[in-house]
Amino acid sequence: MEFLISAGATLFTPFPLMMMMLGVFLGIIVGAIPGLSATMLIALALPMTYLMKDTDAMTLLVSMYVGGISGGLISAILINMPGTPSSIFTTLDGFPMTRQGKAARALALGVLSSLVGGVISFLLLLAVAPPLASIALRFGPWEFFAMVMMALVLISSLGGRSFTKGIMAGFLGMLFSLPGIDPTSGNIRFTFGIPDLAAGLSLLPVLVGTFALSQVIQAAGGGIVKMESKRVSLRELTGQLRDFGEHKWNMLRSSLLGTWIGLLPGIGGNIAAMVAYSASRSLSKTPERFGQGAEEGLVSTECANNASIGGALIPLISLGIPGSTVDAILIGALLIHNVQLGPLLIVNNPEIVFSIVMTYGVANFVMFAMMIGFIPYLARLVEIPRAFVLSAVAVFCVIGTYAANNRILDVWVLLFFGVLGAVLMRLKLPLGPFVIGFVLAPIAEAEMRAGIMLTNGAIPSPADYPIAAVMLAVAVMVAVMPVIMRLRGAALKRQNQ
Repeated sequence: MEFLISAGATLFTPFPLMMMMLGVFLGIIVGAIPGLSATMLIALALPMTYLMKDTDAMTLLVSMYVGGISGGLISAILINMPGTPSSIFTTLDGFPMTRQGKAARALALGVLSSLVGGVISFLLLLAVAPPLASIALRFGPWEFFAMVMMALVLISSLGGRSFTKGIMAGFLGMLFSLPGIDPTSGNIRFTFGIPDLAAGLSLLPVLVGTFALSQVIQAAGGGIVKMESKRVSLRELTGQLRDFGEHKWNMLRSSLLGTWIGLLPGIGGNIAAMVAYSASRSLSKTPERFGQGAEEGLVSTECANNASIGGALIPLISLGIPGSTVDAILIGALLIHNVQLGPLLIVNNPEIVFSIVMTYGVANFVMFAMMIGFIPYLARLVEIPRAFVLSAVAVFCVIGTYAANNRILDVWVLLFFGVLGAVLMRLKLPLGPFVIGFVLAPIAEAEMRAGIMLTNGAIPSPADYPIAAVMLAVAVMVAVMPVIMRLRGAALKRQNQ
């Protein structure tokens, strides 16, 4: 509690408060423009945080996270184009409400639902993360190795349609983490005669190239797209902030579902929104109205996708495992500031942990105030041609990456991973498992080697490490289950013939 109060007091000092407001505002802007995303913004902002204090850096990035997820509802409701992937299900009932002349009602309902989902998830984050970290403090090398492998398999299986493609992307990311210094022997490996690779591939250009520049490259052939938005006045919007009590149970249920789904590695806000939407439709007295402007559907999706942020932060601050793709970038930011990950994070750096928690909680209220005040103006952002925005993003990618270390090699790494990210997307290989594999591979390797040294090179018995055995069993089961289901389906199909 002492650290929480201290983090709250620090957050309301001038510079951190300015960073939080700037982060939320930029997040909302980027979220409102179709084709951009919170992931791209946070990756692009990493170079800006290089010389900041670690707490200020996390304040800026987490605020962008909150604003980016929330901002997607603007274009989803007004022009039927989700600003972010987590707003896809918002279009199902948000845009029909706009066509019915209820744009102000839909926007007000969406913003309020975003706030409720964020606040409930914040309270659960406070309640769950510290006990989970205290349990994880008992883990040894084999438990951490098993946890990393389980997380990678879960992310690969749940983060995309194809488990095979997900696991391929994850192991490809692991391969790119190999160049550099061997963590056990200290020998230099896989540098291919390039002296600058002796320290390994820098995390910053890899993240910015994979998530930001790749989006620019992929969209380069799309041409200039201009869209027209619906205009909404501030008086219309504020006049709708009433009589939402009828949705309170839907808000609570959807927020809990969103937090729980966000807790599972690699699923994301779009799946959380889908599950909450399906649950609301199943429990509704008028399910036939869903997809035609049902307020229940809009409430469920916006509560869930915002609540998933807090859920994804739980494994990040308690275990050092990213709960989403954005959390992988946040882990990258912590590594850039030489912060030790894992359950010891809350012991050794409580000021960072509680700064993240308090920023997430307060940023939701800042997001609410900004969205209500600026929506009439933010709605016009969707009219900006996307090609103009993406060209500016490309310039900032190069400048920010080079400025971090003043190394031209980092720019080449940026360009390489930008092209590689675009190729992966073209091949339908998910970027999330790729980057998470790159981030987690050094941790898994170090823990595995420490475990081997602990057991003097012998294969450990499952009875000696039951927690690690259970985690690995879950990973194997998740990996094998799709194959079993596919074989079973093929067998049933042959029987029916």
